[in-house]
Amino acid sequence: MILTPDELDSLVNLIHPSPHTLLGMHPLGAGTGVVVRALLPDAEKVRVEPVHEKNQPAFDLKRLPKTDIFEGLTPAAQKVYAYDLVITAKDGSVRRTRDPYSFLPTLGDADLYLFGKGDERRLYDKLGAHVRVIDGVAGVSFAVWAPNAKRVSVVGNFNQWDGRFHSLRLLGASGVWEIFIPGVGPGALYKFEMIDAHDRLKLNTDPFGFRFEVAPLNAAIVVAPDAFQWTDDAWLKRRRETNALNAPMSIYEVHLGSWQKKSPAESWSYRELAGPLVEYVTRMGFTHVEFLPLAEHAYYPSWGYQVTGFYAPTSRYGGSARRSP
Repeated sequence: MILTPDELDSLVNLIHPSPHTLLGMHPLGAGTGVVVRALLPDAEKVRVEPVHEKNQPAFDLKRLPKTDIFEGLTPAAQKVYAYDLVITAKDGSVRRTRDPYSFLPTLGDADLYLFGKGDERRLYDKLGAHVRVIDGVAGVSFAVWAPNAKRVSVVGNFNQWDGRFHSLRLLGASGVWEIFIPGVGPGALYKFEMIDAHDRLKLNTDPFGFRFEVAPLNAAIVVAPDAFQWTDDAWLKRRRETNALNAPMSIYEVHLGSWQKKSPAESWSYRELAGPLVEYVTRMGFTHVEFLPLAEHAYYPSWGYQVTGFYAPTSRYGGSARRSP
């Protein structure tokens, strides 16, 4: 074992603020080889296999006694290289994945500078969950601002909702925690597991989530990049050419969930309401529609004013979801 007792303790107890500095592949120095470490609670055997440079060695990792940490080194490699972890689970199943702890941060110094300055205008593109392809590997980057947290993990239906698998790293003094997880894709359910400043373990949903389960469930859902093609150019052109200050205005305020219902217990979907609502407001002489908040919210009787997901239209009127813990 190359780790010091304190380093090993920090990994075992999930209290290291930057696990990427210990997990993953690292040079041993002075051309003496590389070491690889992985924290895999469900693993029986782990093997490192090169991805691009086939002349680099493949080798096995060994479990450190009384831990779920696997470690292995090879003097045959003189530099860090891209590799897969081939993991044989305790149930005998085998999976292959790029190591999440082998990737550089997906947020750079410029992103963190603007964030710290309060001048990042597209923060929703940086925090939350984002589908990415890095070095040819598809996955999802997760980032959350938790300046007082002692540890942050992402948990989901892709890691058994177990916070030991994917601990995030703290990016300097920014308060932002981040990780890229290969193999995760659209539709995955996730939450952030945190230890706060008072050593309390908490399970939080993502404040920058783009989609959520239908309440009372509250896991965030990874979504694919928006591929919607807008076709309203002609309408926008007419709007720009109209002097709104001289035009009549009559606003109809509406709460989608109670305007019309399929039954006392079931609301219409966004698509189902669109046609009848437009027809109604036009017939009644209204020029504009004002919706009561459509952002995701936990407490339905609040009519949307107690927002829990500012970047997600509420799932109550559309979409599908699966169950989470």
